[in-house]
Order: sequence, then structure tokens, then C-alpha cells
Amino acid sequence: MDLECGSEEPAKQGLLARLWPKIKTFSNNVKSEVFEFFTTLRKLGQDDPRRVVHSLKAGLALTLVSLFYYYQPLYDSFGVSAMWAVMTVVVVFEFSVGATLGKGVNRGLATLFAGALAVGAHQLANLSGRIGEPIVLSFFVFLQAAISTFARFYPKIKARYDYGLLIFILTFSMISISGFRDDEILELAHKRLLTVLIGGSTCVTISVLIFPVWAGQDLHNLIASNMEKLGIFLEGFGDEYFKMAEDGESKEGRSFLQGYKSVLNSKNNEEALANFARWEPRHGRFQFRHPWKQYLKIGALTRQCAYRIESLNGHIHAGIQVKPEIRCKIQETCTRMSMESGEALRELSMSIKTMVKPFAADIRIDNSKSAAKNLNSLLKSGLWGDERDLLEVVPVATVASLLIDVVSCTARIAESVHELATMLNFEAVEPLVSPETEPEIVIS
Repeated sequence: MDLECGSEEPAKQGLLARLWPKIKTFSNNVKSEVFEFFTTLRKLGQDDPRRVVHSLKAGLALTLVSLFYYYQPLYDSFGVSAMWAVMTVVVVFEFSVGATLGKGVNRGLATLFAGALAVGAHQLANLSGRIGEPIVLSFFVFLQAAISTFARFYPKIKARYDYGLLIFILTFSMISISGFRDDEILELAHKRLLTVLIGGSTCVTISVLIFPVWAGQDLHNLIASNMEKLGIFLEGFGDEYFKMAEDGESKEGRSFLQGYKSVLNSKNNEEALANFARWEPRHGRFQFRHPWKQYLKIGALTRQCAYRIESLNGHIHAGIQVKPEIRCKIQETCTRMSMESGEALRELSMSIKTMVKPFAADIRIDNSKSAAKNLNSLLKSGLWGDERDLLEVVPVATVASLLIDVVSCTARIAESVHELATMLNFEAVEPLVSPETEPEIVIS
């Protein structure tokens, strides 16, 4: 026995020695994952502190509606139907006021109409007798589900009322089917409607009164920020593109060269914010019927400009150096076009942020158009010579053409911003400058 015990002890130690590195590796991986998780959470909160506030607001809303279960007099009034108030808070409470209000209105109206129609369908079904009642109810359920589901494919309905149609289908089906076994169908519909309204009004009240997040304000800032990102790129493009190879600096990773990329994929975000903003009441500088479609128009033009900038960025990193004899002929004109267009976009961005008419941007655009005309003249005057290698000419000519397109895009963006300024009566701030000097602003 002693020999067997003595032989088992080294075997256990050998097994532990083999398993220990794996256990240690697993433990380190768990620690690393946990640390990364909390680091990500911290970064989310630091990037937008409103996320933390929103989480606390959602917890407060749920706590308030839970009183319908905890407080006996309230529970006696609603019973298990109080759970609909809790469910309403869970599905309706959103990050912005517009999203919360839109969902709340959709859910409330859908519950009201579906409940009324379900009661009506139940009364009609009763007239057909006990045998015909389930057949009539099934027909009504089929009919409303088919029509409502098909209506969800209509783009305008899907954009604003898709959630309401889902709730309509759910409520009509539940009340009409439940009414077949429960004679108190009016009480069932009444309690469901009342608890939904209580839950929805709780969400809207907390969303509006406690540190509100306005989707309209976010859209306003997003459009202005996107134009500013394009302006920053264009301001530095000329120097980056015409930089000599012997400068020895890598062009990869430059922050101002990468900022525009977020503009390329901003369409869905802009459309969602515009849809939410239409539900919001008047707040701050934003009216109830604010021209959000004009913001979407400006955003679309900004993305068109960003696509051309994406092509320009590709030429920066293509590794093709501009020949000195070519560069000296077009560098000044291209750099001026890029710089003036960038300045114009930043002026337009500031105009939207401050809601001031963009007179200063018009001067920059005139300068960029003048430079574009000069570049066109150079391109048409046989700038390259007959014996120039075509492979050396095409990249530079492409960049010049893209810059001319950017100037045109910038001018169209400016026109749209002027339209927005007219719609909203932006404050008039008129510059007293010549096109060649820096603006001196005088408020009229």
C-alpha cells in the first residue's frame, strides 16, 4: 500500500505540472478579456457621456412603472395587465426624444385603433352564433394581418409607422382571439390601452425633462461636422500630394487624411436622425416643422464630394511622384483650388453651426472657381508637350480633373446651405473684403 501511495503522488504532481501552464494561460486570457470589456465600456462612456445618462433614465422609467406591481392599490386596479406598462417602457424608451416619441405615438395609436377594431370584430362575430364566431374572428385576423403586413412594404409607411403596424397586428390578434374565451373584452382592451399609455407617457416625460437628447440637434451637428472633415482634408491635400519623395515622411496614418472616411457611410445615420427629428416638438433653434429634408439634401451633396476626395486620397498613397517640370506648372493652381474649397467647406460648416448666412464662403468659392478656370486653360494649352510620357501625365491630369469636380461639388453644397439659410432666416453676417484678403466680419 505504501508503495502504491508513493507512486500515485509523483503521477499527480506530473499531471499538475502539465496542466498548470494551460490553467495559467486560461486565467490570463480571462483577465485580458475582462480588462478589455471594462476598457471598452469606459471608452463608450467617455466618447458620449449621454449614453451613461440614458442608461440611468431607462432604469428610472422601469422603476416607476414597476410600482404598478409593488403598490397594492395600483395592482388591484390593473392586475397582471400592469405588465404591459413595463413592456412598453422596455421597447419604447430610446436614446433620443424623437425616437422615443415616435415609438410612443406609434404604440399608443396602434393600440387604440387595434383595440377598437378588435372589439368591433368581436361584436360582429357574436352575431354569427357560437359555431360561426371562430370562423368570422379568424377571417378578420387574417384580413388585418395581410393588409397591415403588405402596407409595411410601402417606403414612407415603413420609415415612420413600421413599429405601429407591428403593434396593430399584435394587439388586434391578442384582443380578438382572447375575447373568444373571455367575455370581458372591453375591460381587457381598456386595461391594455391604459397601461400602454402610462408606460409610453412615462418614457416621453423622462426623455424630454431629464437631460433630453434631441435627434434634430444631432443631425444638425453631424451635417456641419461632415463638411468640416472634408474641408480639413482639402486644406492639406495640395501640400501632401506635391510633396517631394526625399521629404522622407510617411503619408499613412495622417489623421486629417482619414477623417473624411466617416462621411462616406453616413447616409443611414442621417436618414434615421431626420426621421426621429420629425417627431420632436419645437426646441431651441429648431421649429416643429423644421426643414429636415434640406439637411438630407446637403448631406447627400457632401457625400458626393467625399467620394471624389476618396479618389484624391488614393492618388496621395499611390506612390507616383509628380515630375518637377510638371509640378511647377500646376502646383500653385491645384493647391489654391484645394485650399479655397477646403476653406469654403469649413465656412459653410461654421455657418450651419452658428446659423449665420455664409457670405464668407462665397468669396472662397469664387476664388476656387477662378483657380479652376486657370487650370482648365492650362490643360487645354498643351501643357504637357507632345513627347511627354502618357503614363506620367494621366495621374496628374486625373487629380486636376477631380479637383475641378470638387470645386463644382462645393459650389452645389453652398447653394443648398443658402437655401437652408433662407428657409430658417439665418442671421446676416456680411464680410467687407476683397476676394484676395482675409474676411473682416461686420454684423448687420
